[in-house]
Amino acid sequence: MIEADFLMFMAVGFLAQLVDGALGMAFGVISSTALIAMGVPPAAASAGVHTVESATTAVSGISHMIARNIDWKLFSRIAIPGVLGAVGGAYFLTSIPAEQARPVVMTYLGLLGLWILWRGLRHAHKERTPKIVEPLGLIGGFLDAAGGGGWGPIVTSNLIAQGGTPRKIIGTVNSAEFFVTTSAAITFLLTLGWEVVTTATLGLLAGGIIAAPLGAVLARRLSASTLLILVGAVLTLTSFFNVWRWAF
Repeated sequence: MIEADFLMFMAVGFLAQLVDGALGMAFGVISSTALIAMGVPPAAASAGVHTVESATTAVSGISHMIARNIDWKLFSRIAIPGVLGAVGGAYFLTSIPAEQARPVVMTYLGLLGLWILWRGLRHAHKERTPKIVEPLGLIGGFLDAAGGGGWGPIVTSNLIAQGGTPRKIIGTVNSAEFFVTTSAAITFLLTLGWEVVTTATLGLLAGGIIAAPLGAVLARRLSASTLLILVGAVLTLTSFFNVWRWAF
């Protein structure tokens, strides 16, 4: 008989990956928040989420490739620095608490989300080739591993804000995330051991794998303005929620 906790985390994983696959962000934030709310220590929660994402991002990346949502030139520019940042962030989290910087980063992302939302509502998005890329991969990978989520919010939102095509940015960032999360997961497992694999992480994994192909289809079918509005709304809500949780 399937345990109720497993089904609950399976539902969380499904929702988190559906949002992440369609909008290029939020799996780590949603999943880590759920695990920490259940009493899981931050390092263990981040380790568990990244272990799950090693599988869900593989399925998501393949789905985005089939849907032709990937810019391969951009992919190579964010994946390599993302991996380097993730390894550093994972090691940092297991050594030194990184929560002090979190409210500052979340406030910045919340304000960026409001700007993206405003542009989507005004249909003011003008497509340009993003110029600042590699630093975003490095910072996004580090904060993702150190804070339990951040790759999508940092990289997706900033590339879209620079004028990148929303569908291509979302697909590319999701696909590169496989290498980022796998690097972080390996670092966590070597540091913390296999104890991070629990009923919660297995539930997140099951739900995430089911939802991954659906997210890629949504990213391809939604209009640029709709994607901007949804990205802005999700980024704003999740960022300011994390600021509120930190403050109270």
